[in-house]
Amino acid sequence: MKTHFKLTAIFLFIGFGFTTAQESKLAKANKKFEKYAYIDAIEIYKELASEGYQSYEVYKKIADAYYFNAKYSDASNWYNQITEKYKDSVKPEHYFRFAQTLRAVKEYDQADDMMEIFSELSGQDYRAELFKEKPDYIRVDGYRKSDYSIDMIREINSRYSDFGPSYYKDQVVFASARDTGVFYKRIHKWNNQPFLDLYTSRVREDGSMTPPNRFAEKLNTKFHESTSSFSPDGNTVYFTRNNFTSEIYAASKNGINMLKIYRSKKVKGKWQEAVELPFNNNDYSCAHPTLSRDGKKLYFASDMPGTVGLSDIWVVDVLEDGTYSEPQNLGRPINTEGRESFPYVSDTGTLYFASDGHPGLGGFDIFVTAPEAEQISVLSIGSPVNSSSDDFAFIVKDSAKTGFFSSSRRRGMGSDDIYKFVQEELPEPTCDVVVTGVITDTNTGVVLPEATVQLLSMENEVLAETPVNEEGVYSFDVVCSERYIIRASERLYYDKEAIVTTTSKPSTIEQDVDLELRLTEVKLGDDLAKLLDLKPIYFDYDKSDIRPDAAIELTKIISAMRQIPTMVISARSHTDSRGRDSYNLGLSDRRAQSTVAYIVEQGIEASRISGKGYGETELVNRCANNVDCSDEEHQLNRRSEFIVISQ
Repeated sequence: MKTHFKLTAIFLFIGFGFTTAQESKLAKANKKFEKYAYIDAIEIYKELASEGYQSYEVYKKIADAYYFNAKYSDASNWYNQITEKYKDSVKPEHYFRFAQTLRAVKEYDQADDMMEIFSELSGQDYRAELFKEKPDYIRVDGYRKSDYSIDMIREINSRYSDFGPSYYKDQVVFASARDTGVFYKRIHKWNNQPFLDLYTSRVREDGSMTPPNRFAEKLNTKFHESTSSFSPDGNTVYFTRNNFTSEIYAASKNGINMLKIYRSKKVKGKWQEAVELPFNNNDYSCAHPTLSRDGKKLYFASDMPGTVGLSDIWVVDVLEDGTYSEPQNLGRPINTEGRESFPYVSDTGTLYFASDGHPGLGGFDIFVTAPEAEQISVLSIGSPVNSSSDDFAFIVKDSAKTGFFSSSRRRGMGSDDIYKFVQEELPEPTCDVVVTGVITDTNTGVVLPEATVQLLSMENEVLAETPVNEEGVYSFDVVCSERYIIRASERLYYDKEAIVTTTSKPSTIEQDVDLELRLTEVKLGDDLAKLLDLKPIYFDYDKSDIRPDAAIELTKIISAMRQIPTMVISARSHTDSRGRDSYNLGLSDRRAQSTVAYIVEQGIEASRISGKGYGETELVNRCANNVDCSDEEHQLNRRSEFIVISQ
């Protein structure tokens, strides 16, 4: 979506300001950035960077300018540079935006890495919580195929931005930047496109659309008009416009022309002068109105005081006397610290909205929820409607199972285009349950971070599979009032299953699973490291501290000793032949004693384990002193053994 939201990109077109010409390059670029003249700002910032004026502030503003213009590939490149060059200065929000741009270019693994960093730095940010709850969001919510078939509408799209459809009788009203005049085009510095006006096209019986015409010249001005919604009787329209009332251009205290919601009534077949709604304000924006089916509630997007993120979905009651209640923020789980916008309420009361705060495929994705439900859950509508580009402004006729949405995907004609869709089944919000738990070792209680967990139906069909995280935790999104099998497995353990019955209401069910170590018959002289197929017990160079990866392997030794409580072992540490013989002997002995101490600290009696270092005295191959060997050959000699000396 090239034509984006005001103020950290919350609304789909925005105010503009005027700058002086006699400023330094940096001051001039900053002023243009503050006024959302991103195209001009980018060029000045890049010119400064090419001249050697490089800083975190300049780089991040280039990245942000591209981001707010939906040029995600370019933004990703600049975010990557700031995370590499200015790592200590990068704010959590820029890791989030970097992740979003990586999703947009389908680099999902790296995007998840950036979200991990964002989660660590951002505290209680709801976007971090959602990411942790759905680590497999791409498979579950992302490319989950829906019953939509989509097609771009060539009759109404142009080479400019076309978006934000709404239903009006047998017509579709939408915003377009296709032209602003015959002799002079007024260009918006946000994205170098003409200003937006409202257009209309009639839907023919065969589904095709008539050529678009301007909608209600009385309502279109020389600035932006967009995103309309009509009352049930068709005689009242709400729409978005720059702060321009009665030919008066108004700005905030910072000189920014905000967005406002306007209302016009049709009298004797003619639309009257539009009036702004009372909850508008010169210092924040309200935009993208949508009425409920009965016309009694008006939903919209805003960054007004009380907003959780960059923009939230709000609602007011439309009272019988024509006034409005105080705006109410829809709150969690709908709104996040990101951008929520473009609400639409269908005839069944289902709320659709665009968000980049909920886990998605990149940029804006479209989500669906039931705002009046006792327990609200948010569901991605999946592909092909959602894509790695911006997808937004979704409307639907429930009875006909047809509708429209807007997208900036590359297959289109312009920067934003309107698509139509047909669906077999509407993905209404479901009753969702989360099943989560920890996979541990039965004998030690220690988590098993290499375990894998499967979700199966009661017919033993594998529904989903996931590795646990570093804390041994797994999570599945399931539905209410069902029975499932949870099967946990780890290469050194016996598989184990547990049956879970979900509740009739949304909830989180905890189901931990402990696994029994798979240990074959043990004889005197056996090496437990070989029996348990342990990975090498690594130590940092020239050190004897137990590393985290080594602790995971030692957990299996501890588990075996608890499984066979009479077993006594000798921990033996070996080095390769490189280095002085006497030094290697001492280093290996320190490592053996460190290993013993760690196992004893975990509750094993000291009488059951001893340790000794052998240095390079018991090599397993030819690689003695002064013998030319590869690193792989030397590695075979750097080993730990756990020899059974008594049962």
